[in-house]
Amino acid sequence: MTQKAVDRRQFLKTMALAGVSIAGMGTLAGCSAGATNPAPQPAQAGPEWKEETDVVVIGSGFAGLAAALEVLEAGSQVIILEKMPVSGGNSAINGGDMCCANTKMQKAAGVEDSVELMVADMLKAGGNINHVDKATLVAEKSNEALEWCQNYLGMKFREKLNYHGGHSVLRAHQSEEASGSGYIKAMLAKLEGKGISVSNNRKFVRFIENDEKRIIGVEVLDGYKYGNESSGTPLLIKARKAVIIASGGFSQDIRMRTIHDPRITDKFSSTNHLGATGEALREALKHEAMDVHMDWIQLGPWTSPDEKGFGYVPQFVERLVGFAPMIDIKTGKRFIMESGNRKVRADAIIALGEPGIHVADEYAVKLQILPQILEGAMGNGSIKKYDTLEEVAKAYNVPVEPFLAEIKRWNSFVLKGKDDDFNCMIMEGAKPTEQGPFYVTRMWPKVHHTMGGLMTNLHTQVINQDFEPIKGLYAAGEVTGGIHGAVRLGGVACTDCIVNGRISGQEAAKAEAWG
Repeated sequence: MTQKAVDRRQFLKTMALAGVSIAGMGTLAGCSAGATNPAPQPAQAGPEWKEETDVVVIGSGFAGLAAALEVLEAGSQVIILEKMPVSGGNSAINGGDMCCANTKMQKAAGVEDSVELMVADMLKAGGNINHVDKATLVAEKSNEALEWCQNYLGMKFREKLNYHGGHSVLRAHQSEEASGSGYIKAMLAKLEGKGISVSNNRKFVRFIENDEKRIIGVEVLDGYKYGNESSGTPLLIKARKAVIIASGGFSQDIRMRTIHDPRITDKFSSTNHLGATGEALREALKHEAMDVHMDWIQLGPWTSPDEKGFGYVPQFVERLVGFAPMIDIKTGKRFIMESGNRKVRADAIIALGEPGIHVADEYAVKLQILPQILEGAMGNGSIKKYDTLEEVAKAYNVPVEPFLAEIKRWNSFVLKGKDDDFNCMIMEGAKPTEQGPFYVTRMWPKVHHTMGGLMTNLHTQVINQDFEPIKGLYAAGEVTGGIHGAVRLGGVACTDCIVNGRISGQEAAKAEAWG
């Protein structure tokens, strides 16, 4: 058989799978110019579906599982696809914080907050390029999302609220496990109780659309093994109502992220799981989806070069903001507002040209750091302990006298509750950094969150290049853009994913079935 014949057969097969009429296509495959009245072609069958359901969800993180649960609650069927061997994605490996406004826990702690203040904080951090309606939706439904986790999922949260840089008040509610795995385990258990499990090792390949450009299903590789792109058996899954993309961001795809920000090369590692590579987002763009804010890629300023991935250090550094100073090892002095947003701090650390250090004393560490976090970080060497500040200076080659003078200056700010140098928030309960032993970690940014993604409306429908919803296609979570603007505030990703994941499931479940 000639190569031309093979190419023609593959072309016709592809067109048939897409639901496109191929009658008369012979004239496009090399028939002679003089041929007339070609023989009629037999009618082609539609896609050969191996499975079918009402809604297909791509991804098993916060957004995907929340969406799947809402689909089931609405009485529809769902299949959840996950290319990795374990469920949860990035959602399972974060610190478990969910930022919400006007909650019972805030009121009990005497924290005055409001939807308006949360939105104002998001817009300030986001450089006011956030889509205000989307940011407002997340803030308005944040408390509802928290109570859904508590009452519907049965989750437990720590009584102590946490702070993240860029927020005006304490509004981070942390799972009892101090990890996003607390949410994932609760969602998986709820799904299991409904007889549903995640289809792991199934890699999404492409969307199937009909003549009206409605998304009617997906092609997947069943039995896919991560890292082996020739693995898995292709099969088609019919989605009678809709497909929801909840596949996360693209922080681990170096080629993709450097297209949008050439500075973020392979010299920066990532906090993300290995599967955060953006295939579903790119496939949606092939189907005329609109994108937004793709150039805005966030680096976490609280990560350590001395441990892999997300690790333990983010829950050391972020918990000590406003309790302990960050130091430039070349000068021995502070260099940034510790309570600033992520971009402010990450840019400042990068400008140093080498890692900065965060230095805290015994009092602050015992007050703010969970024992399992400290134990894990000291176990892997990313946090070290020293008896005196002089030992700290020697270990990190910091000029001793300027360093000791800077700690003394920081302590004076703590005593009067005001930072005259960088306007860092001095947290309630903070004391001067003087009680040994001292705990130190090195900080160097890692790629953490891609703020850009698919453009959606408030119903989570994906918008096309004509500014209209793509029929049968919804998206939620980090795969979407517009909510966070230039900088995402800590703890708002979980809120975004659960709020919009639930909406996507509700909307997809009530969509009219195509067949």
